[in-house]
Amino acid sequence: MGKQTKEMTNYRWVICAMLFFATTVNYLDRQVLSLTYPGMIENEFHWDENMYGNITSVFSIVYAICGLFAGRFVDWMDTKKGYLWAIGVWSAGACAHALCGVLTEQCVGLADKAALVQATGDAAVVIATVSMYFFIAARCVLAIGEAGNFPAAIKATAEYFPKKDRAYSTSIFNSGSSIGALVAPLTIPVIAKALGWEMAFILIGALGFLWMGFWIFIYKKPEVNPKVNAAELAYINQDETPDGAEAAVQTERKMSLAECFRHKQTWAYAFGKFMTDGVWWFFLFWTPKYLETQFNILPTSVEGMMLIFTLYLITMLSIYGGKLPTIIINRTGLDPYAARMRAMFIFALFPLLGILAQPLGGFFGTPWFPIVLIGILGAAHQSWSANIFSTVGDMFPKTAIATITGIGGLAGGCGSFLINKCSGKLFTYAGETNMHALGFEGKPAGYMIIFCVCAVAYLIGWVVMKSLVPKYKPIVLK
Repeated sequence: MGKQTKEMTNYRWVICAMLFFATTVNYLDRQVLSLTYPGMIENEFHWDENMYGNITSVFSIVYAICGLFAGRFVDWMDTKKGYLWAIGVWSAGACAHALCGVLTEQCVGLADKAALVQATGDAAVVIATVSMYFFIAARCVLAIGEAGNFPAAIKATAEYFPKKDRAYSTSIFNSGSSIGALVAPLTIPVIAKALGWEMAFILIGALGFLWMGFWIFIYKKPEVNPKVNAAELAYINQDETPDGAEAAVQTERKMSLAECFRHKQTWAYAFGKFMTDGVWWFFLFWTPKYLETQFNILPTSVEGMMLIFTLYLITMLSIYGGKLPTIIINRTGLDPYAARMRAMFIFALFPLLGILAQPLGGFFGTPWFPIVLIGILGAAHQSWSANIFSTVGDMFPKTAIATITGIGGLAGGCGSFLINKCSGKLFTYAGETNMHALGFEGKPAGYMIIFCVCAVAYLIGWVVMKSLVPKYKPIVLK
């Protein structure tokens, strides 16, 4: 009945809202560890930066490997079931972190948490090592599930939005990562201080199970969804038919994994993700520890919560980043890929400000300068991310979108693994040797080096992408 209504429905935005909430939960779950590590978990389990770097880097590489298979899994299961499996697994993994303390106590033969904290010498080393492996195990389960989030979300976006709107809709749901990171410092430290860090993992992890209950009833493909009328379906399918009329549901063959790697478009997308995903993950995982190291500010303090909140509040500017290609298309008539690449070049320039973060923070002795600049870098990253995701829908058929997105997840996870692993080792080494670099000494010198790497990553990624795919060239299956 709904499909006989002449006025266009807008159910696609309901789907976009669901993708937004899933991504918000995704980043809340991912950030619990970074906000409970300084001053809480590190003291209880006697970790140093190298151990924390091991945990975050293993998460990244597992996320990377599983991203490849998650994309294939979502294409095989289809969007609805694939997303349910993904969020169910990562929510279980998030909750599993809460068991790491109890399991460590049992393995090392200590009575309670107080005994863990008071341990010294060899006992402390054993506790640190055993607990690290338990957290790695929980983190691996989290990574397996989270690897399916973006392949499923990008596939759902391609099913419900025409090409010209995909970057904007992607920027909206992808802003959930900023919202999750924004809400996290105001909630997770409060829960951890009041109820213990274990309950922070459990309560935040449980949100995913709540989302699953809504997704079961809300999501259907637009062609069979009674809440999508003929006008909206024609709008969604406008790329498939010249006159925007309702398109018949066609069965496209699926691309094999080997076939995906034969196209330069795949390598361009993957390299862009490899160069830039790790930057976002570095700041997500290490900013709380940076504030403690550089300014002696814990994330559980009022000032720490406000600083991290401000950082991710600035990243919310990225919601306009997805709109920029549409503006360029409307004003210049460029094809979607050309408009997206022009926008991405603009976004690649802003991270260069990150080079000033450490010098300004050190010169003025305040964390607000680096936090604001890191926030601008984060906003540029999220704008870049919304557009690079949309290049997949521009160039690949719908049956391959989740797979290609998964390949990008593999590349991005590998980049994140490298930056987190190297950061942990570098910060530990810098602290032990009082290393001097770029005008700083000790751990601040290590942060300065990583900030410089992050600043130039986007321009390198853009240049390589543009070299591999200089012009719009969609892949047509024969």
